[in-house]
Amino acid sequence: MNLIAHDIIIRPVITEKSSRLMEMNKYTFEVHPSANKIQIRKAIEEIFKVKVQNVNVLSVHAKPKRMGAFQGKTRSWKKAIVSLAQGERIEFFEGASI
Repeated sequence: MNLIAHDIIIRPVITEKSSRLMEMNKYTFEVHPSANKIQIRKAIEEIFKVKVQNVNVLSVHAKPKRMGAFQGKTRSWKKAIVSLAQGERIEFFEGASI
């Protein structure tokens, strides 16, 4: 499957845990479900013009939810935690804090 960089990186994930990871130069993104580590690395380097040191990928599974008599579940999605090289930063995240 031939995806471009902006198709691979869907959105940044801004949570308390991801804010703590930013202090260690790690950034969290929601990524395309079929993207692999190599594609994610190239997309981050292309979009943000930074040097990626490491990429960790995990699948977030759906959780059951209930609203009165109605049951359903949240959606499944794929998350990437990207470690940048020493001295690199993504300015996009600098104003985003919890």
